[in-house]
Amino acid sequence: MTVSARRLLAIARKEVRQLSRDTRSLLLAFLLPVLLLILFGYAISWDVRDVRTGVLDQDHSAAGRELLDAFRASGYFSITAVLEDPGEIRPLLDRGTVQAVLVIPPGFAADLGAGRTARVQALVDGSDANTATIVLGYARGAVASWSARRGADGAVVGGAVAGGPRPPLVAETRVWFNEELESKNMIVPGLVAVIMMIVAAMLTSLTLAREWERGTMEQLAATPVTRLEVVVGKLLPYLVIGLADVAVSTALGVWLFGVPLRGSLLLLAALSLLFLLGALGLGMFISAITRSQILATQAAMIATFLPAFLLSGFMFAIAVMPPALRLVTYLVPARYFLVVTRGIFLKGVGLGVLETQALLMLAFAVAGVGLAVASFKKELA
Repeated sequence: MTVSARRLLAIARKEVRQLSRDTRSLLLAFLLPVLLLILFGYAISWDVRDVRTGVLDQDHSAAGRELLDAFRASGYFSITAVLEDPGEIRPLLDRGTVQAVLVIPPGFAADLGAGRTARVQALVDGSDANTATIVLGYARGAVASWSARRGADGAVVGGAVAGGPRPPLVAETRVWFNEELESKNMIVPGLVAVIMMIVAAMLTSLTLAREWERGTMEQLAATPVTRLEVVVGKLLPYLVIGLADVAVSTALGVWLFGVPLRGSLLLLAALSLLFLLGALGLGMFISAITRSQILATQAAMIATFLPAFLLSGFMFAIAVMPPALRLVTYLVPARYFLVVTRGIFLKGVGLGVLETQALLMLAFAVAGVGLAVASFKKELA
């Protein structure tokens, strides 16, 4: 099948003219990615800060006050309630006034002074299991840090011993790639992949359906252009728009959210091109088989939003999914682009590390465009 550059560019110019008259598509192309990135970038966070904490100090000792100071100094706990009676704990947790309560029992300082293991209790609201786990980890860390500064004396929180005799070997941990453990550094690059999957497919899902609904498909059918020329010609303007959206999203991620960009911009652009070709081809395929703009938009949203958001590894780690769902994730292209964006943004890796994702996205691009060409029929019924 021969492809004429002249006919290809003619189709592309025609699509640009139609796009310039379609306000809805223009807003979808240029405004929606920015709005989604800003909205999700600020709304989604897995960081737990300023844990509202109540304190029931039944010992009233200097050691107990030092322990509370250690909790405040950790930067994670905000003491918002001082309790006088254990009966006050349940109502505060029930109403959500506090997320955790630290209980220092009588005899806390005496146990420390006698060289015995002292115990403190952390009661945490477990209605949000993820947050509760993080808060318990923060509590253990605060107690461990305080106990280490005291030397041989120790305390126990949540069943885990913190402190005791100073060990001969001290392990120091170091976090690579996201040193501050800021969730935005992981969320924003992932959002670029998720948003571009949704927007790209929705943009091209309107193209062929628009031709059928406006009756211009008859004129297109009378021309000598081939199916491949129609599909590729219509994809070209949206490919440029998609690359521009990736550039804007990347700039917003770096300048607005402060996400580090350690890798190659050229590599990001090249792999984004592969991903966008597949996503745009998928939208064109949906447009060809539905022939209705409303139906095409709904189908594109279902085919892209839920899989990209839930099954790409963006919201939930793929490793913890059931085996059946893990198999399904291999069919979600955003899974591979997510690895690309996070790898280039945070790790600064090159093609040698991302070659598997590049090959899979190339296969996705070929499949997307191929399905669009195969499903598009110039002939009128």
